[in-house]
Parts: sequence; C-alpha cells; structure tokens
Amino acid sequence: MKSTATNLKILFEDNHIIVVNKRAGDLVQGDKTGDLPLNDLLKEYLKIKYNKPGNVYLGVVHRLDRPTTGIVIFAKTSKALERLNKMLRDKTIDKTYWAIVKNKPTQASNTLTNYLKKNPKNNKATVFGQDGKDRKKAILHYKTVKNLDNYYLLEIDLETGRHHQIRAQLAHINCPIKGDLKYGFNRSNKNAGIHLHAKKIEFTHPVSKEVISIEAPTPKDPVWDACYSES
Repeated sequence: MKSTATNLKILFEDNHIIVVNKRAGDLVQGDKTGDLPLNDLLKEYLKIKYNKPGNVYLGVVHRLDRPTTGIVIFAKTSKALERLNKMLRDKTIDKTYWAIVKNKPTQASNTLTNYLKKNPKNNKATVFGQDGKDRKKAILHYKTVKNLDNYYLLEIDLETGRHHQIRAQLAHINCPIKGDLKYGFNRSNKNAGIHLHAKKIEFTHPVSKEVISIEAPTPKDPVWDACYSES
C-alpha cells in the first residue's frame, strides 16, 4: 500500500519540527527509483493543512532504510534543521530501536564495536573487526528484552549512525533481523519490510529547549503484537 498525505502517521508537530512513524517500504528521501518519498508527501500535507500557496520548506534530519519502520524527524525551518544536524553530529539525540531476530544472542546484552564499509554496488555494509580504508567505526548496545515463541526481541541503543549498521552488526553475531534477506535471514516478510523499528527518540527541542520524548507504535502483525503479551 502506497503512502498518501492523508495516511501519514504524525507523532508530533509544532512550528519547527514534524515527527512521523514511517511504514515499511516508504522512502524517506527521493532516490533513483523515482518513488514518491516521505519528505514530498509531508510537503503536500503541510501545504494542504496550512493552505500554503508557495513551496513548503522541509529538511530531512535523518533517514531510515526503506524496509525499516518507525520514527523519522523532519525540520520545518532551516534554523531547526541546522540545530538538529549539530545534535546528530554531537550524538545528543538518543535513538532506541527494536529488532526481532531468529537466533538467540550468545550474550543477553552486549556492546558491539566494529568497522563498516559500504559497498555502493550492492548497497550493503561489510563488517570488519579492525579499522581500514573507507571503514567507519560502528558502536551499538543491545539487550534481549523478550523471548518469543520462535524469535527474540532485542532493544538497541545506537551510539553511531552508519549505513545499515544495526542490520549488519546483528547479522555479524549470527542474529539477522526477521525478513532481512540482504543480511542473511532465510525468507522475506510479506510486506517486503523487516522487523526493525525505530521505537523511541529523545532530544532537546532545537528552539524551545524542552526535552522531547516520542515513542512510535510498532506495525500491526502477530510477531510485533507478541512483544506486548505478558507471557
């Protein structure tokens, strides 16, 4: 199902920022596919909502992979974009992800430190244990928060934001994410998405300076739903 401006899932909006719960398959920003991206859909939404006659400003603060779901922040002013970009560089935006994996990690919680190299030809990140040419340091912290019938729910805090970082690092410890064929899961999900969700974000508002904490509901499906059961 394709997104339209009317079925966007807005989690937060004020004069400076707008936060969306991205669906699997949605592009954050335009690419060579030519598919309509979220930033254009949001411009349409803002144009209609506020009856704006001219062009609408909207800055992309960060991205999520196309098959990933969850929180994406956009800036409605250039001032907000500049300040949010600085916060990303300074690592003062806290992002928490949920991932469903098939295999149980050998350690219930751990910090993974690797070096990732992006291969533009196959749009994939290769994991290395040591630094080297074109490799970027990648750090994440995970903990196992629930054992499901056939899967495990991991909560991940990102310290760095590298290309396909969570997908590549979890696959490297033999815990590929459900549905992620690119990184070694054995079958795709019906919606072509993967069970990786940007669940929570916390940051200081770029203008008001108040602490903003936002959570995004997971998509409706039996595996995600099982994460909330008592058993």
